[in-house]
Amino acid sequence: MSPVTEAVNATEAPASNGANLSDITNEEIFAGHLGGKLSVELTAPLETQRDLSIAYTPGVAKVCLGIAEDESLAKTYTWAERLVVVVSDGTAVLGLGDIGARASLPVMEGKAALFKKFAGLDSIPLVLDTKDPDEIVETLIRLRPSFGAVNLEDISAPRCFEIEKRVIEALDCPVMHDDQHGTAIVVLAGLKGAVAVQGRDMSGLKVVVSGAGAAGVACTDILLAAGVSDIIVLDSKGIVSKDRGDLNEYKTALAERTNPRNVTGGPAEALAGADVFLGLSAGTIAEELIASMAPESIVFAMSNPNPEIHPDVAKKYAAIVATGRSDFPNQLNNVLAFPGVFKGALDAGARRITEGMKVAAAEAIFNVVAGELSADKIIPSPLDPRVAPAVAEAVGNAARAEGVA
Repeated sequence: MSPVTEAVNATEAPASNGANLSDITNEEIFAGHLGGKLSVELTAPLETQRDLSIAYTPGVAKVCLGIAEDESLAKTYTWAERLVVVVSDGTAVLGLGDIGARASLPVMEGKAALFKKFAGLDSIPLVLDTKDPDEIVETLIRLRPSFGAVNLEDISAPRCFEIEKRVIEALDCPVMHDDQHGTAIVVLAGLKGAVAVQGRDMSGLKVVVSGAGAAGVACTDILLAAGVSDIIVLDSKGIVSKDRGDLNEYKTALAERTNPRNVTGGPAEALAGADVFLGLSAGTIAEELIASMAPESIVFAMSNPNPEIHPDVAKKYAAIVATGRSDFPNQLNNVLAFPGVFKGALDAGARRITEGMKVAAAEAIFNVVAGELSADKIIPSPLDPRVAPAVAEAVGNAARAEGVA
């Protein structure tokens, strides 16, 4: 079977499970990616000899010498300080797993296109043919003069935690691993909407997070920061608890700050009487376990293309259901967060993206639809043009308030 045939078959598979691809042909999908999804456009005229002399030699030499004397001029006279690089090693791409740097490129191109569409930011994909954290960090350090912000993408856990931490420490610009923090921002915004619809206090919720990878850890942390105190995290072996001896350093730290009731066991024990199920794994959850949750429960089944439980089944028991898919209500999509977060950080001249900036982003997303809420509208549409400007403003204000601008 050829790679193209395999790719076509992989694209066809979700359609049989209800994904929103039933009216799109494989030929249309491949045609939509023909030649890639990005191009470079000129901002300076190049129609005459005079134009050429200004934009290139000999005129450009004066700008180069100006920057050589005062490097801060690069912020004004190049695109670098407004350029986002979308960086991946291809080890955790969508639901496809470790498919390698080259195969990950269509996703990174798409991410760069979303930056341009929703925030007006120029962005380029940068896929690295290495899995070595040292090499990834060193590459970004050496390339720092060429960009103004780093969006880490589709890097497998637990390596992603180390890589993000080291890149943040090494660079004096905004850095964010979107699989972690973009997801966390949108989850917090959605949960704010859900509890507002129900008239509940977030601090009293019992939350179960299924998945202890990049997104699961980040979502847990942002919910803790937002005041949720009773969170149980599940990994492939059951509840992450202090009594387990098989945890890596990241899960050990996670066990220290979660599971205050010291529940042990697996999904059945975790979900009994829970208020919120947050699915961030590639697994499935049985219908009877959702049925065992507390009345008026909230289910965020975010795995793509197949949620942990089908939304129609979850709705038999849960009052509010959200997914990562576009063909059901309440789509929790990272595009609600990352364009505005990076625009706000760059507009403010922020040196980093703080927890306060992320929480501010979630609050801004929620506020966009605060007057329009219902059980089927706890969060704005990913295409809502109000979102990115609102997020950017909130993030910029938070950056200035925290002194990182």
